[in-house]
Amino acid sequence: MSHVRSNKESLLKRVRRIQGQMQAIERALESDADCAKTLHLVAATRGAMNGLTDEIIEAHAREHVADPKLSDAERAQGVEELLEAIRRYSK
Repeated sequence: MSHVRSNKESLLKRVRRIQGQMQAIERALESDADCAKTLHLVAATRGAMNGLTDEIIEAHAREHVADPKLSDAERAQGVEELLEAIRRYSK
């Protein structure tokens, strides 16, 4: 997955921001913050996770499905991997 390696620092920054958001949710729950604030934090974190997932799915599609240098077998494997990820993502 060279697309993950090539974007490793960017992806890690996103993950670290998400970790910070998760910690904020934990703090809100521990401090009995009001529901609206906690829901806002959860929604923001979910959006960040969706953005990370979208970025990785898009990179996978470009490198493992759409790359014209791929063989038919490589492309078929890339499609199956992508479909499995989308199935899990949509649950």
